[in-house]
Amino acid sequence: MSRVIRYSVIVIVMLGVSGLVLLRASGKPEAPKQPIEFDHWQHVTKEEGPQLECTFCHENVDKSSHATIPNTSTCMGCHDSIMTESAEVQRLAAFAEHKEQPPWRRVYWHEPEANVFYTHKPHIRAGLECVTCHGKIGEMHRVRREVDQTMGWCIDCHRAKGVSIDCYVCHR
Repeated sequence: MSRVIRYSVIVIVMLGVSGLVLLRASGKPEAPKQPIEFDHWQHVTKEEGPQLECTFCHENVDKSSHATIPNTSTCMGCHDSIMTESAEVQRLAAFAEHKEQPPWRRVYWHEPEANVFYTHKPHIRAGLECVTCHGKIGEMHRVRREVDQTMGWCIDCHRAKGVSIDCYVCHR
């Protein structure tokens, strides 16, 4: 009897590990849990929605090295009177009332040990669309990493567009 149990446990563990490997290999990680479940699709794509441009909320994308997440005051510019009954908007309003920002979890980032210096400015000046590097975020209800921004991926893009691949362009 113990042999059957032992084999059953081994099979279950192997199936679990196989499932994790397949999930990881799919290349589409789950969306990180956010303090407020912001729906990009509702704000960008939905026909009866406001159809905002990325730069409306991520206003510093062309001015700083990071796109920046909007302050609660930007969000409350509309949501002080729109969808105020929504639980998510009420959570947002509570942060705004306390003059705090939600502790958002980044979806795209560069590992500190990679010593990557990145700024959106030259990419915007070159006319790249946000979807090129971030995927179709405007169509997502919950943002997840859709593009695997590896060094090879960046170099391939730079080569295709005739941009320098000198190490010091990105690594300082």
